[in-house]
Amino acid sequence: MRGLNLDHLHTFVDVAELGSFSAAAERQNLTQPAVSLQVRQLEQRLGVRLLERTGRRSTPTAAGLVLLEHVRRIDAAVAGALDALAEHASGVAGRVRLGTGATACTYLLPPLLRSLKARFPSLEIVVTTGNTAEMLRLLEENRLDVAFATLPIPARGFAVTPVMDDEFMAIFPPDQDPVPETVTPQALAARPVVLYEPGANTRRIVDDWAARGGLTLRPIMQLGSVEAIKEIVAAGLGCGVLPGMALRGDRTAPGLVARSLEPPLIRKLAIVVRPDKPLTRGLRAVVDGLQSLAGPGS
Repeated sequence: MRGLNLDHLHTFVDVAELGSFSAAAERQNLTQPAVSLQVRQLEQRLGVRLLERTGRRSTPTAAGLVLLEHVRRIDAAVAGALDALAEHASGVAGRVRLGTGATACTYLLPPLLRSLKARFPSLEIVVTTGNTAEMLRLLEENRLDVAFATLPIPARGFAVTPVMDDEFMAIFPPDQDPVPETVTPQALAARPVVLYEPGANTRRIVDDWAARGGLTLRPIMQLGSVEAIKEIVAAGLGCGVLPGMALRGDRTAPGLVARSLEPPLIRKLAIVVRPDKPLTRGLRAVVDGLQSLAGPGS
């Protein structure tokens, strides 16, 4: 290890994973010449060529692939050492990068994050919101430590732990008459409906549910905010479909009427991590907290 620079190793990993010196430079907030110099110095130190250009991408050589595996073990060993030392310190410290959907971030996670902050004041939790595809990409690029995402998760080598079910509900304005006790795709298709904007998992799930009933919902409005959908429905401009977590307790706008869907529509939320991710004390605390959302006996 004498003379081997860990920063140079991580720069090499970034180039190999992103396939680009410029992308690695952007990730590390460095100039491209600085990234090229670090990789060149690492190759000189090891006496082998680690990267080769194929078209417009930079890919690892056979020696580079071997080094990638060793760097992951080195990172795990360093994280383990820091974790072991943390046992001798007071409490849990460090930084955990959590990715989740906007709805879970707004309606589900705040009590958990508040509890974690109270228990571990030195633990920094950075939350990023996005759709499942974005979160998986950030996990692959090691820009997130853990994601709380909607199943299914593509089989791309992630460790996935299902945690909880979230039932979708139809919502109606307070003066809608009559409001069906259960809501079928046919019942929704016959009314003006307000849905989440296309591209989000929430919208895809609802569209798939309607398609299984042989229908395509044609919304009069497509919005990017759950609260905006609630307000539009409360104003009497249509009905809507939202995740149940956004309608629990006092989260339903005044007067809105919520009904179950028929057939029931339930999404499953899961913890997603890279299997090679070192489980530091801070990350373990966040993962345990997410698992507690399942509730007792789940």
